[in-house]
Amino acid sequence: MTQPKAIEVKSVSKNFGTYQALKSVSFNIGSNEFFTMLGPSGCGKTTLLRMLAGFESPSSGSILLNGREVVDIPPHRRRVNTVFQSYALFPHMTLEQNVAYGLENLGWDGARIRARVGEMLERVHMTVMAKRKPAQLSGGQRQRIALARALAPEPEVLLLDEPLSALDLKLRQAMRDELRTLQRDTGITFVFVTHDQEEALDMSDRIAVLGGGEVQQIGTPTQIYEEPVNRFVADFVGETNFLDVEVLEVAAGQATVRMPFGAVFTAPATGHTTKGRATLSIRPEKINLGDQAQGIAFEGQIVNKNYMGGYTHYTLNVRGTELRASRRNASREGDTIESGATVPVGFVAASARVLAA
Repeated sequence: MTQPKAIEVKSVSKNFGTYQALKSVSFNIGSNEFFTMLGPSGCGKTTLLRMLAGFESPSSGSILLNGREVVDIPPHRRRVNTVFQSYALFPHMTLEQNVAYGLENLGWDGARIRARVGEMLERVHMTVMAKRKPAQLSGGQRQRIALARALAPEPEVLLLDEPLSALDLKLRQAMRDELRTLQRDTGITFVFVTHDQEEALDMSDRIAVLGGGEVQQIGTPTQIYEEPVNRFVADFVGETNFLDVEVLEVAAGQATVRMPFGAVFTAPATGHTTKGRATLSIRPEKINLGDQAQGIAFEGQIVNKNYMGGYTHYTLNVRGTELRASRRNASREGDTIESGATVPVGFVAASARVLAA
């Protein structure tokens, strides 16, 4: 069964003078989906979010909300709310007044407003602080109130513009779980903008990776990480090793390649891969060292070692080629491989990805 479309973006471009911020971008977002637009600064993701909200208009193309064209509809007439990085709470109002503000503007009656405000404060675990003002709250608590205020009018779509970037690491991690729970409980379509790959992989149903004003790839977190369609996606989402290889044969989505240090094997390839030069992408955690080495096997020297608690990260020299590897520290003693050691190195061919040059 096809999932209903909450948002349809059709050939949307945006020019600021001679600068083209977006270049004929098209994608759909499903109803009740947690959809993330991920990319570096300047990739066009915030511009696109502002167009969904109605704060910017596309230079060309169309945007549909539940089948209705909204390009010419002002923000206050769209059933879309936005949570900003700065929270944008009214400092002179109590928390319950902040949450009630939008409902009052919509003309809800007093009893309905009180019931909805109480429900939303309870949902974000802020009921006991209802009479406080924003200045009396922590960053995480202010973020919860911003979410409660945005969700109170029951929007069809909630837009989130890097809402966690001002929080510390542990609070960001906790808020990820809260956001995902809120999205599932409310059934509202969430469109999340971030440059943080870990946030995107952790929370999203699907991710659109943007770069240079274009959609580079759309897919599930697993697809984006394990099956990047080009070097930009492989490089931006997570860490990876890039190796220049020679493609000897391509068939049925697989490419037979020769590595710089001689090994020949067959690995999954993108649809644009052809014979000749190409790039092999292999994630550091897919490379096995020492007694764990398996698959495509060779030797390398440990140049550098960084203990990071749950993992140890290594830099290796393999016949003049630099590789990075990560190894999980499964025991209290951690990893016993030392810098300067020459060790067996290996990876399973199916865990690599051949990208068109």
